[in-house]
Formats: sequence, C-alpha cells, structure tokens
Amino acid sequence: MMVEALPFLESALGSYALAVTQALYFVVSFAAIYLAGRLTVVPLVGRFLDRRDLDRHARRPLVKLTKFAVVFVAVSVAFGFADYGNFLTSLATIAAAATLAIGFAMQDVIANFVAGVFIYTDGPFKIGDWIEWDNGSYSGVVEDIGLRVTRVRTFDNELLTVPNSQLTDGVIKNPVDGERLRLKFLFGIGYDDDIDRATEIIVEEARSHPDILDDPAPSVRLTELGDSSVGLQSRIWIDDPSRADYVKTRGEYVTSVKERFDEEGIDIPYPNRTLEGGLELANVEGQIEPTDD
Repeated sequence: MMVEALPFLESALGSYALAVTQALYFVVSFAAIYLAGRLTVVPLVGRFLDRRDLDRHARRPLVKLTKFAVVFVAVSVAFGFADYGNFLTSLATIAAAATLAIGFAMQDVIANFVAGVFIYTDGPFKIGDWIEWDNGSYSGVVEDIGLRVTRVRTFDNELLTVPNSQLTDGVIKNPVDGERLRLKFLFGIGYDDDIDRATEIIVEEARSHPDILDDPAPSVRLTELGDSSVGLQSRIWIDDPSRADYVKTRGEYVTSVKERFDEEGIDIPYPNRTLEGGLELANVEGQIEPTDD
C-alpha cells in the first residue's frame, strides 16, 4: 500500500511545488513591472503633462488613468510569467463579455469620458476661462474640468455640472481665449442730429477711457437707419479680458458717451407710435343724464 501511495504523494508534492513556484513568479514579476512603471512611466507622463501646461485639476485624472494602466500591464505580464495560460483565457472571455455589457449600459458615460479626453487634448478652454455654449443660453467661468463632467460657475453664482459631451458636440464661445476682446455697442441718435459730431464724441470717450486700447483704434460705423433713430455702432478693444472687466468697461464707456450727448444736445430718441382713427359712441342719449345749470 505504501509503495502504491508513493506516486500519488510525489504527484501531489510536485503540483504543490509548481503552484508555489508560479505564485512566486507572479508576485516577483508583478512587483518588478509595477515598480518600473511607477518609477519611469508615471514620471514621464507627468513631464509630458507639464509641457502641455495642464493645471492640477486636469492632471489628476490623467495621472490616475496612467497608474491604472501600469497596474493592468503588470498583472497581465505577471500572469504570463507565472504560466497561468488557462486562467488568462477564461479571464479574457469574462472581461470581454463584461466589457460588452458595461458598454451598452454606460454609453453616455463613455461618450462623456471620450469628450473629456478631447477637451484635455484640444484645449478649447481651461480653468478660469469665461465660456458660452448652447447658442448663448449658458455662460460662466470654468471651475473644474473632469473626465466626465465640467463644472461652470455662472455669473449669478450658480454652479452648473455639464456633461463633457455637451461641450464638444456644439459650438463653444471662449471670449477670453485671446489677449484682447472687441466690444460693440449701438448708439442711436436722432435724424436731425449731427452724425459727424456724434461720431467724434463716441471716439473721444473711447480714447479717454484707461481700459480701452488705442491699438487697434476705436471705430464707429453707421449701421442702421431705424424707424426713429440713426444707429452708430462703436467698436472698441480691451486688453486681458474677463467677464468683470468687460461689463465694467462697457458700462463706464456707455455712461460717459450718454453724458457727452446730453451736454452737446444730441438726442437719443425712443420709438414713437402714432395712433390714428376715431371713437364712435352709439346709443348714448339715454345713458347720459342732463344736468341743470
């Protein structure tokens, strides 16, 4: 009986030794590849992101994604070194089925994730920028850019959480992307007023404002002949724009032009409507009581 049990015992010990050896190969190879990835790949990605001038909020999800990729590669290679072939085949089948099911269930999430990657790579805006989208229905200052959503603070101090796909599928207006911003304002004067004098006043007030640039120079064009006014459109430029600077500068400029118009007797008319016709009263003899003088 002992002689017959020896082959079985040897086989069990051999299987045990093989399992221990495979486990050691897995642990050692995983640790080596993981450490190599953390010491080389992650710093390289960090330097690449530094060259792209990405801020902390934009860097964080990309660095996390890189670390996840390092772990995934380390596990895959470690399984290969440990000769877990059958296990890897089963794992790949399960992962494929799970990926297909998750893909159908998370189409919107994946679309927003891909859109977030495009926002990072294309850079249509950055944190701190004032943006407008959905044909101007929404606007605000970007506070955070994630891989799934972007958070925008409106000028009424409301926080909007916007799916990234909405910011890549349509037109995004970024007024402060450049170093300068052009402002336009339409001044209406009366038909009897002096157009040349009104134009001079508009340009003079633009040149006297400290926040309005001299180059490009302010300009005025006659653009409208309305029902009750002549439209003079002023075009001015401001430097290093922001929403606050834009509103403040335009308000001060328009106020100064209005005051000069008042001083020089230039009218800013409002629409007039003339009602024509008569009022006919019928059967009023019995409704009005005569009075005694």
